[in-house]
Amino acid sequence: MTFGLHLAPHTLSGYNVCPHASKGCAAACLNTAGRGRMNTVQDARIRKTKMFKEGKANFLHFLQKDIDMAKRKAKKEYLTPCFRLNLTSDISWERYGIIQNNPDVQFYDYTKNQVRAVKAASKEYRFPENYHLTFSKSEDDNTQLVKALVGYGLNVAVVFNKKVDEWEGMKTINGDKHDLRFLDGKHRIVALNAKGDAVHDNTGFTVKL
Repeated sequence: MTFGLHLAPHTLSGYNVCPHASKGCAAACLNTAGRGRMNTVQDARIRKTKMFKEGKANFLHFLQKDIDMAKRKAKKEYLTPCFRLNLTSDISWERYGIIQNNPDVQFYDYTKNQVRAVKAASKEYRFPENYHLTFSKSEDDNTQLVKALVGYGLNVAVVFNKKVDEWEGMKTINGDKHDLRFLDGKHRIVALNAKGDAVHDNTGFTVKL
């Protein structure tokens, strides 16, 4: 059972919670997908983001309460809970103790922060064992960089305009079958079909074949 946290992406709240977002990423963001188009939902995400930035201790307190409640809900339904805290943000949650304080559950996210992703794959850096990161390619990232990251052991998510089995000599897996990226293994290109505004992207964020 997956639980996620939506914040107001990029600078919508007046604070930037996506510091590594490219123009293409910001334009194709899923923030307004589904119920996200509702003003009440947008207002709630902005309030949560401001609370995180202006009252972090209070925010983390309530986040932990929500995680505890989610664990109980999953247990009642005999399911394993997992958490994605960066549904519409790119925050280094490993810095705030929330993941380390919940070693019994799996956390996972996408990130455009190259340094974070490399640290997550490094055996020398003490990254939380229960936190899995997938690097997300933007239009500014060249193929050689992606190949280097995949060779290092990272998985890289790439948005395509159609289904693909191989890209630039690297085999892909279908990232739309499920969202549980921590089950993907290593050294993989996670192929995602363009959705929402990404279908009409002209920045290069969506790889067109």
